[in-house]
Amino acid sequence: MAEQDTPVLDALADITAVSLERSTLEPRELMLARIAVLVAVEAPAASYLLNAGTAVDVGITAEDVQGILIAVAPIVGTPRVVAAAGNIAAALGFAIAVAEAELEAELEAAEADAQPKD
Repeated sequence: MAEQDTPVLDALADITAVSLERSTLEPRELMLARIAVLVAVEAPAASYLLNAGTAVDVGITAEDVQGILIAVAPIVGTPRVVAAAGNIAAALGFAIAVAEAELEAELEAAEADAQPKD
């Protein structure tokens, strides 16, 4: 997909990159804070998905996310934590489906390349 096809996503990715560059927090700490704030503002699944790649890149694990949910629960409340858990699961499911589709396409392309040419 060309950059001009996704201007909003490109702008959001740029904002994330700038915040990582300019923050005095370590990238991992910054992403932990972002996830906590996503829970607090009742972010949709797409917001978690948008931050998932960066979070994984800086070492955030599923256990870290569980710890965040536990840590913020007394402050933001059970309904927001339950909603966040569902939105995180939805984002993860979407990411897995996309990755599987990409892998399947790569395997099909490799199989096609391996076929003898007439």
